[in-house]
Amino acid sequence: MELIADILLVAGALGAGLYCFILARRLRRFTDLEKGVGGAVSVLSAQAEELRKSLDSARQSSDESGVALQTLTERAESVAQRLELMMASMHDVVQEDQPSPEQPEEHAQEKSDVDAVEETVPENSEPISLKPVTKPEGLMFFRHAAASSGSGQ
Repeated sequence: MELIADILLVAGALGAGLYCFILARRLRRFTDLEKGVGGAVSVLSAQAEELRKSLDSARQSSDESGVALQTLTERAESVAQRLELMMASMHDVVQEDQPSPEQPEEHAQEKSDVDAVEETVPENSEPISLKPVTKPEGLMFFRHAAASSGSGQ
């Protein structure tokens, strides 16, 4: 009986030794840097670094695009202000062409002066508009003057 117990004990020890040997080989392959999990970890680390670099470059390009968009927006606002000024001045020009009911004599005198000048101008030349120059007034003029003097236009 003791002999059977000793044989079973030796067989169990050999089985445990063989099991430990197989586990050691698997663990060595598992931590191998080229094929195992170690390789997967190193590949994932390299991919994370590349992803971080691409994220940094995307952030930089979006910042540059934001600055360009802000510059274009400022230019558009400046152009809009100039267009508003032009529209306001055109509105004033249209109003100046119409005679005012309070001053018909002055307008009649201006008309006769214009007619006299038109008689001396040759037919093939372009007409010249004779309108009094007024000082620009209003908020839009000052906004436009400030914007154009600040931008160097």
